[in-house]
Amino acid sequence: MFIRALALRDFRSWEHSELELSPGRTVFLGSNGNGKTNLLEAVGYLATLGSHRVAADAPLIRMGAERARIGATVVNAGRELRIDIELQQGAANRAQLNRSPVRRPREILGILQTVLFAPEDLALVRGDPGERRRFMDELCTTRLPRLAGVRSDYDRVLRQRSALLKTAGRHVRSKADLSTLDAWDGHLATHAAVLLAQRLRLVHELYPHLAQAYRSIAPESRSAAIGYRSSYLPPEFLDPAREPQADDTAELEAIVLRELGAARSRELERGVCLVGPHRDELDLLLGTAPAKGFASHGESWSFALALRLAAFELLRTAGTEPVLLLDDVFAELDRRRRTALAAVAAGAEQVLITAAVPEDVPAELAAVPLRVETTGAADRRTSHIVEAAGPVAG
Repeated sequence: MFIRALALRDFRSWEHSELELSPGRTVFLGSNGNGKTNLLEAVGYLATLGSHRVAADAPLIRMGAERARIGATVVNAGRELRIDIELQQGAANRAQLNRSPVRRPREILGILQTVLFAPEDLALVRGDPGERRRFMDELCTTRLPRLAGVRSDYDRVLRQRSALLKTAGRHVRSKADLSTLDAWDGHLATHAAVLLAQRLRLVHELYPHLAQAYRSIAPESRSAAIGYRSSYLPPEFLDPAREPQADDTAELEAIVLRELGAARSRELERGVCLVGPHRDELDLLLGTAPAKGFASHGESWSFALALRLAAFELLRTAGTEPVLLLDDVFAELDRRRRTALAAVAAGAEQVLITAAVPEDVPAELAAVPLRVETTGAADRRTSHIVEAAGPVAG
């Protein structure tokens, strides 16, 4: 899989740009603040419908513009598909597939697959559980695009059920209140079970890739492992060595429904939903200790890198080569970690790299360079591709 063309309009610092890209490696060179990361962010948005830098879409729209557009021509196994998305201020986003509108933006998910490694990935190890839940869910959705609808439905039901819990907890609980809550329990359990089954399958299949990736990066360190943490699932479901079963979804739905009933009184007292995948966590372990709080700075970087390399290898096993996005990361890594990442990048079908200077790019990754600079006033600077020189070799 590779991107043959990328088009931006009013996205971040890019007023207008149309880039022709090729398989192999492309390096975007430029000083910090010139807009090179914005290019990778745009590509990542097409793949995940989200930014790795901000939670909301509003900052992605160029200051003074009403909307931003991102488009790409994606080639996979000789077949070309064009995907476009329009981000709108104060309105729903719109998407197109081969220039024809689709009902929902999520219908373009899966056409472009990417794995992005960026300095923000340190939060996968050191950040809040939400960072690791997002990692799981985005990777699950890349593997199974229809899961985007399940995630959306789960979030909607969770909001409505949580609002009902707050209301019922503050007032006299009528039979009508509790009957309505029973109905929302059923909806929540249905969507939760699908999401849980995919997360547990992901942890099971990612586990060996993660262990191998970490071993190659830090062979002298303690062994790395992952696990799924949940306060309401039986222990046998949490063992990453457990093979997923065909009837897991039905069994998980029954478990969630049962646990919601058991937690009913506590939820009414606190006004929050205490059972469901929104409360769960991806455990990262070094030896027998949690990586968060116990890993050194170098070990944390190694674990973050291993998670991304494991994701890349897992997607490869499904027969599609994802586009690898490396956002200004080589300057953050020591020689061993640079070498491990460069070895994977050297074999990828397409790699898009950002770097401040050519020396940041490993020698193994001789690449086509595109220099990015900005012009204009400080509060409304515009990014441009200003030159292409000979191959970069650090």
